[in-house]
Amino acid sequence: MISRWFNHVGRDFVRNPILMLALTLVLLQVLISVFASLIAPYDPVAQAVEARMAPPSGEFLLGTDKLGRDVLSRIIHGYRSSLGIAFSAVFVALLLGGSLGIWAGYKGGWIDRVVMRLADVLFAFPIILLAIGVIAILGTNTASTVVAIAVVYSPIFARLMRAPTLVLRSADYVHAARSFGAGDLRIVVQHIMPNLMSVILVQASLSLSTAILLEASLSFLGIGAQPPAPSLGRMLSEGRDYMFMAPWASLFSGLAILLASLGFNLLGDGLRDRLDPRLRGID
Repeated sequence: MISRWFNHVGRDFVRNPILMLALTLVLLQVLISVFASLIAPYDPVAQAVEARMAPPSGEFLLGTDKLGRDVLSRIIHGYRSSLGIAFSAVFVALLLGGSLGIWAGYKGGWIDRVVMRLADVLFAFPIILLAIGVIAILGTNTASTVVAIAVVYSPIFARLMRAPTLVLRSADYVHAARSFGAGDLRIVVQHIMPNLMSVILVQASLSLSTAILLEASLSFLGIGAQPPAPSLGRMLSEGRDYMFMAPWASLFSGLAILLASLGFNLLGDGLRDRLDPRLRGID
């Protein structure tokens, strides 16, 4: 079932130019982050005082910042930081929140009530304030940023996974599997989760888009990834005081954030349009 589903998705990618564009953009950014050390022309933390706030040129393609650091190199390594945090946080949120949501929807009863009330409590906090609160407790470092974003997105995955599980648990094939003696864990893994793959992929893509923006916001406020590690949000914050003298540092880092978020957003929208039966056209 899973192999047929992936073959179907692969054909949709080829036929849909928006999906192809989104996948190309996402893969390009992932490759940049993975091979950042090989692609970056300079050390992202190396300072050249004599080249402070140098404009874009043949030597520095995107110019330098207030400390003479190469903006292009910092953006390339900033991609590694932003995507690494976003991927880690969404994976943890999917693993924790998605598992709780599926189990709550399948079991029902007091388990469902407890999980959903806990999700409601987390939903009551504004996203940025909840993330700041978690970081305030754990401290300002990369691991804390991952945990903070994961806490923010866990209730989203829990609620999203619960709704279709409530329907799937009453399906005939689930009753048939139970009548043959299959346990709850086997039914969930082999019969329910494969039917949630489209929901998981779409929500994971959209969550990656907003997680990148949230990580950039936290870094902009100075509570995300800490110096000297390059961060797109921190670059945007550091360059705002020099917008009239050297706007390229903020301009290009802001553009990098936009492209990173746009790629996953387009990917999520394209997957939703192709995988949702209510939105699909007749091929």
